[in-house]
Amino acid sequence: MKIAIISDTHDNLKRFEKAINWLNKNNIKLILHCGDISTKATINAVEEMFLGEIKFVKGNADYRLDSLPEKLEIEIDKKRIAVCHFPDIAKRLAESGKFDVVFYGHTHKPWEEKIGKCRFVNPGELAGQLFKPTFAIYDTEKDFLELKILEILKIN
Repeated sequence: MKIAIISDTHDNLKRFEKAINWLNKNNIKLILHCGDISTKATINAVEEMFLGEIKFVKGNADYRLDSLPEKLEIEIDKKRIAVCHFPDIAKRLAESGKFDVVFYGHTHKPWEEKIGKCRFVNPGELAGQLFKPTFAIYDTEKDFLELKILEILKIN
């Protein structure tokens, strides 16, 4: 299964909509959002646009979104996946040996490294505040991760 990993959108609906249009066109059915979506209004808007399911975790800029979990632990195609916002929590999850992949946000910088047998991945930021807007696509069956740069995506 191909899933999208998005983080740090900070209410930038224009950029999130462009990403969602590409995801819908490419039949991606799940988004894992690594925090800092910012408001319930943005959550409502993107859930209306996206044809699949979005799972969110809470970041430090998620105002009045206390119902969001601090982390997610899921299994897809026998891949054990954890999602959270903060790098220090993510690193502890990766070091635990319980996960194949840990996705996190907060730094806004795309990053991948191995911690033991775990892939430790930040998809960058979609808001474009510090770096170019990016997100990641992870193919759980092939264990293939690809960074997408929003400004060069072709959406027809």
